[in-house]
Amino acid sequence: MAEPLFLLADSAMVGHLGTTPLAGLGLASAVLQTIIGLMVFLAYSTTPAVARWLGAGDSRRAVSVGIDGLWLALGLGLVLAAFGLLATPALVGAFGAETAVTADAATYLGISMLGLPAMLLVFAATGLLRGLQDTRTPLYVAGVGFGANIALNYVFIYLLGWGIAGSAVGTVVAQWGMVAVYLVVVARHARRHSAPLRPHRAGLLLGAKSGGWLFVRTLSLRAAMLLAVFVAAQLGSPELAAFQIAMTLFATLAFALDALAIAAQALVGRGLGAGDVPQVRAVLRRCLEWGLLAGLVLAVVVIGTSGVLGHAFTNSDAVTRLLPPTLIVLGASVPLGAVVFVLDGVLIGAGDARYLALTGLLNLIVFVPLAVAVLRWAPAGSSGLALLMAAFALGYLGARAVTLSLRARSLAWMVVGAR
Repeated sequence: MAEPLFLLADSAMVGHLGTTPLAGLGLASAVLQTIIGLMVFLAYSTTPAVARWLGAGDSRRAVSVGIDGLWLALGLGLVLAAFGLLATPALVGAFGAETAVTADAATYLGISMLGLPAMLLVFAATGLLRGLQDTRTPLYVAGVGFGANIALNYVFIYLLGWGIAGSAVGTVVAQWGMVAVYLVVVARHARRHSAPLRPHRAGLLLGAKSGGWLFVRTLSLRAAMLLAVFVAAQLGSPELAAFQIAMTLFATLAFALDALAIAAQALVGRGLGAGDVPQVRAVLRRCLEWGLLAGLVLAVVVIGTSGVLGHAFTNSDAVTRLLPPTLIVLGASVPLGAVVFVLDGVLIGAGDARYLALTGLLNLIVFVPLAVAVLRWAPAGSSGLALLMAAFALGYLGARAVTLSLRARSLAWMVVGAR
């Protein structure tokens, strides 16, 4: 939860600058998180690949596969950062928001592009360590890194008066600091297991191929989220600012529950690599149990605090008045999201990325008419925003729950062996 907690703090600090900067952060975050989210395969494909080789008893190959992922992350990060710097005005302008909102979004996004390679390297390094069944080191790095990020943002935003630009600068500095720590940790693993630090062409191509389906899967997910943000922008600036808060809370809840999904990735990958199918079934069952229990607890918390949560993020009455119905809908969707995230993690850990990609497109097709209906017929204000959240958090996640459950009940995804 370290990353979403930082995003919550970041939104709160920027939110107290006013409605316009918060709405600008919402647009910039939608673009930035889409780019980063599309690259999450650097972690999600690395974790099960490393775990399978570890389960098969070849730790040297496991570390080598992870190092290839780091090189792939660096190359992709540099290319995307260069493209992003050039395309920033067009990317934020595509939402059709007010001029002042678009200007703040461009400022934040342009600076944030300098940290994009760092974030992708963090993804790849985290995937390597998770595959080695080490989730403690990523916790320490993320916790310290994002804690430092909050402190830097406070200095740059308020003490130096840089506003929304200071938030972006603080994030970039913290991201590169995290990379420095991860490189030291990975180098130690390479020495311990006699794994080479140089990239391997075959490993890079394998990583790109296995990540391709996960890229498509994430592309459909981010398309759904961008469509939701687009609809919110058409409802008005206060609605967009309120939706930014709601989606930041959604990300926090998703990452909290994703802890179980990531555990499933690592444990399922290792179990299948070792050929231990009963263990894999036990992991699936236990993660679902924990997911549903955690989802119910978080649902009660969100619904119970829906009337006051908005005040932690902004001092704008126009924004806080919009939030309670939307947060109630969000809270009601949390148990459903728990099932979705756990099953998604299990199938990623099994390497069943092709199924996830194809059904991801199907899920997006289900969501599009729901979003269009909100855009055409939903009224402005709190009711329209709540309907938009229902379309996303109940309609879209509901479609994902159906397709994932059908697959999990079959045996097709349980392929044993190191590859």
